[in-house]
Amino acid sequence: MAKIDLFRRPMPKQTPKERIKNFSEVALGYTPQLAIEEAKRCLQCKKPLCIGGCPVEINIPGFIKAIAENNFPEAIRIIKEKNSLPAICGRVCPQEEQCEKVCVFVKKQAPVAIGRLERFAADWEADSKTESLKAESQNNSNNKKVGVVGAGPAGLTVASDLIQLGYPVTIFEALHEAGGVLIYGIPEFRLPKAIVKREVEYICKLGVKLFCNFVVGKTRTVDELLEEYGALFIGSGAGLPWFMNIPGENLNGIYSANEYLTRANLMKAYLFPEYDTPIKRGKSVAVIGGGNVAMDAARVALRLGADKVSIVYRRSRTEMPARLEEIENAEEEGIIFEYLTLPTRYIGDENNWVKEMECLRMELGEPDASGRRRPIPIKGSEFITPVEVVVVAIGQSPNPLIPQTTSGLEIGKNGNIIADEKTGKTTKKGIFAGGDVTRGGATVILAMGDARVAARSIDEYLKTGEW
Repeated sequence: MAKIDLFRRPMPKQTPKERIKNFSEVALGYTPQLAIEEAKRCLQCKKPLCIGGCPVEINIPGFIKAIAENNFPEAIRIIKEKNSLPAICGRVCPQEEQCEKVCVFVKKQAPVAIGRLERFAADWEADSKTESLKAESQNNSNNKKVGVVGAGPAGLTVASDLIQLGYPVTIFEALHEAGGVLIYGIPEFRLPKAIVKREVEYICKLGVKLFCNFVVGKTRTVDELLEEYGALFIGSGAGLPWFMNIPGENLNGIYSANEYLTRANLMKAYLFPEYDTPIKRGKSVAVIGGGNVAMDAARVALRLGADKVSIVYRRSRTEMPARLEEIENAEEEGIIFEYLTLPTRYIGDENNWVKEMECLRMELGEPDASGRRRPIPIKGSEFITPVEVVVVAIGQSPNPLIPQTTSGLEIGKNGNIIADEKTGKTTKKGIFAGGDVTRGGATVILAMGDARVAARSIDEYLKTGEW
């Protein structure tokens, strides 16, 4: 019996000293040799739990076996049977909480690096300029058209699935570029824009029509589109930022993470004045929150020239929802973590620019509804710290425009569209939804999983007419 290999191959990446000075990708990807070595670790389990851990049901042992056998075209072919966005998922999906979490090696703290291998296969295909699963325009064998609202990960996935089932599909995107959160929310050093554009082009080659600068709810309403399309999928994301509603929050220099990252990513504020999108470049920056968005904002601020960047989080490192990899990258780059700390007010200068932040120290009590220990204020622990820029990254809700302009949609307490988890059906006949518009801020792969479920349901609905 072959010796079990518990050495998980590390991903080569830029050194912290190098990467804080540029917006180039931090992780450099596996070489073919590293990928083959890592792939050979897979035991090819008879009952692979990893497939069940993947929201889009990729044949994980199958593509890993192909890599181990140096058959990279077969690896990417297998992946693309289920996933049209592999280069994206291989970079930003939390595999450690999904497919890798159920790998038999996880108990030894050495699960097979499924995400890194997926990224390798996708990058190999791009670098070799081959298309293992050629993107050819599909025959529209079904005459019922499907409309998709939003060109983010959910919208792109549902469009890809349905066009391959023979339906004419049109995507309506509010922004001037497709990609949704992939293009406006995730920084270049984590997900290069060229990769997103490449994946979008692949889906368009399949025959999907794409209209940008089309604001559903203003340009046309959902009800108006439903007169033309047999079914609609709403995947418009969660673009309405949350704030803490504390004194001074309207001062200049205080951004929502949504605005801050959109300016830096989609509008290229980091290249000002080459791109005329201003952004405040403070020497002392505080980012409020503990998720992946907070990590992204803090690391962007560092690359924009800040001397000191702090992540202010009201719980401890143990409770942080961000990916461990992103926390570690931020720590390596010199981001300061202010744990058990809660902002209570902002103080401005004579020109209404933020100059200080008052905070309160916290301690942890019993777990709350989220399962994390509840933060409790410590009386008399207030302190004031200087700050020039604040980025609030505590969550977001769906934009209310579509719910407000659509009849018959049931909406949740945070403005999310209510949809059946098993079908994607909303309370309005012919309307399906998935991703952040139903979940609030979640992950790329969960949005894609919702889309795959919805695509199957849309196909069934258009064939049977049953709701």
